[in-house]
Amino acid sequence: VQLKESGGGLVQTGGSLRLSCAVSELTFSSYAMGWFRQAPGKEREYVASIAEGGGSTYYADSVKGRFTVSRDNTKNTLYLQMNSLQPGDTAVYTCAAARSAYYRAGSLYEYWGQGTQVTVSS
Repeated sequence: VQLKESGGGLVQTGGSLRLSCAVSELTFSSYAMGWFRQAPGKEREYVASIAEGGGSTYYADSVKGRFTVSRDNTKNTLYLQMNSLQPGDTAVYTCAAARSAYYRAGSLYEYWGQGTQVTVSS
């Protein structure tokens, strides 16, 4: 199973980025997917998740209204559109697969990518 993130980079405050997570060797449409992030010196935190079919999405309060999670099951790809980025959003963003989109605990996710760095400059 491989999960590969892309789309990270350096952006100014107020800017936008779109992250992608390409999934292989996994029945993508059978798994809920989530995004997590970890800033230097901080614990990993839940960002967002989406149900298997994409019909239900969930967000951490810190990103609600700014980030949008989506998926394309025909392309086995997960997305995270991030708008109005703030310096506090600087972190390594990682995608993960789970059996339920309700899960917010990383320990409940079965498969993980390597992460992509997002840096927001002030």
